Amino acid sequence: MTQSRWLRPIRSKPFCKASRCVAALKQETSHPPTTAYIALCPLRHLLTEPLVSVSRMGNSAPASDSGSRSEDRSSPNTGTSVSAKATSLSATMTHQFPALTTEQKKELQEIAQRIVAPGKGILAADESTGSMAKRLNPIGVENTEENRRRYRQLLFTADQRIDSCIGGVIFFHETLYQKTDDGIPFAKLIKDRGIVVGIKVDKGVVPLAGTNGETTTQGLDGLSERCAQYKKDGADFAKWRSVLKISDTTPSELAIMENANVLARYASICQQNGIVPIVEPEILPDGDHDLKRCQYVTEKVLAAVYKALSDHHVYLEGTLLKPNMVTPGHSCPTKYSNQEIAMATVTALRRTVPPAVTGVTFLSGGQSEEEASVNLNAINTCPLLKPWALTFSYGRALQASALSAWKGELSNEKAATEEFIKRAEANGLAALGKYASSGSGSAASQSLYVANHAY
Repeated sequence: MTQSRWLRPIRSKPFCKASRCVAALKQETSHPPTTAYIALCPLRHLLTEPLVSVSRMGNSAPASDSGSRSEDRSSPNTGTSVSAKATSLSATMTHQFPALTTEQKKELQEIAQRIVAPGKGILAADESTGSMAKRLNPIGVENTEENRRRYRQLLFTADQRIDSCIGGVIFFHETLYQKTDDGIPFAKLIKDRGIVVGIKVDKGVVPLAGTNGETTTQGLDGLSERCAQYKKDGADFAKWRSVLKISDTTPSELAIMENANVLARYASICQQNGIVPIVEPEILPDGDHDLKRCQYVTEKVLAAVYKALSDHHVYLEGTLLKPNMVTPGHSCPTKYSNQEIAMATVTALRRTVPPAVTGVTFLSGGQSEEEASVNLNAINTCPLLKPWALTFSYGRALQASALSAWKGELSNEKAATEEFIKRAEANGLAALGKYASSGSGSAASQSLYVANHAY
């Protein structure tokens, strides 16, 4: 009786033309190719490797009988069976690198969860020395190390009201090693309040050759050693900022892929040192693009970032994302409602950010203090499923009113601290979707936009 076609052994069918040619050569010759032939053949790598075939996709031949051709064939070079080599190759391709231990994963996830606990967000106090000059000079304060220390001290020593709305503080390198007037290290002061200490680890943006004025971020050299030291000095999370901009020709695919891979390399290095990485692919608000264009670009950038994080085996539960909100360009003539901005933002996140990510901590992107709070509240009340914590990681949008009130005067420190607490509480409520705007105050409603913002 003729054997049923369904019971015949499934023959391996190579996918590509090159593989089919090699398969034909192996089947039609009664002896293996000579060493000289292999050396000259442009497909020589295929002559010494197992063929990629349908059997690799999960179709396996039934148990062979006396008429079957499915028995293992030995490799002419090593004597290893083809099926064994294929199995070994498949296992290698799916091996998880690098392997964090269960304890490491647990620590990373717990740190991330503490930072974005309900109603809590991040104070970004990581402005570089140059950026602090832009904050202090307009209020008539000289940009000295002591004045920078005094200003940060009034933020960090705010009363217990901020403990319920600030889950983490990002330090600049200088600030991590500064102390209060009483000699208490800032890092210890923050940790003793139950707030997680973070550190900025990138070293700024540099031009990306081959692009139209786009950039990449430097700082990977020596990053592992720096992370190890920062961990010893009390830091449990880090931040790295990449910058992209929207124009007729940007962001280019080159800039998107370069920045995504740099962010992924940074994230992997951080996790190996017990530090939770905040991944920040900022799309600048410069330009006249509309809301739809910003949403499209944001989706493309975030999709590339999470592909790169997967390629670099980053543990997503031990990460946080710091994206821009989806907003129109600063020069866009069309005005959009808070609800439209929220819908575009949440939609972009839902299409690109895996639910495994612990939290999304938005940057303010030059919005006024009040606008940043109102938009965050709208995002949290948006009628779409949101599997992540959605909160804030604000610098200017938490500090602008405090700076204006301080003006470098000792007598103004209490008033400045009150302004900071007011904004922290407002954003804590917005992170819960419970913020009710009290109207536009003079300082809170002032735009904080800076063209081509760098810090």
